[in-house]
Amino acid sequence: MEDLYRENLLDHYENPRHHGTLEHPDITHEESNPLCGDQIRVDVRLGDDGTRIAEIAFSGDGCIISQASASMLMEEVAGKSVADVQKLDRQDVLDMVGVPLTAARVKCALLGLKVLKAGLYQYLIDHQQP
Repeated sequence: MEDLYRENLLDHYENPRHHGTLEHPDITHEESNPLCGDQIRVDVRLGDDGTRIAEIAFSGDGCIISQASASMLMEEVAGKSVADVQKLDRQDVLDMVGVPLTAARVKCALLGLKVLKAGLYQYLIDHQQP
């Protein structure tokens, strides 16, 4: 079973989903992991009412784990409500990855979630939405 997850990781790394940038996004946020140099930027375009992710894209550089988990996350959240995305946690991402990770690799896997949530949080503060 673990081999299937490893194959999925490699596929997402070699063929990332929602990879690139969006023109005129509502949200753009970028962060890096200073320990390993992984870097991810997430662009989000919200639906007209601002409650749903209409389009999402990520870009960046880094290890297989950081880039593949970002791809998996983008695929998971595309079209979802902002409220549902806010409920995602580290275990959700680790379940997507599906293979045991060292503590350092967990940080790699969670970078995409950290960037997405920070961008959403800042957007909600700026637009005073709960």
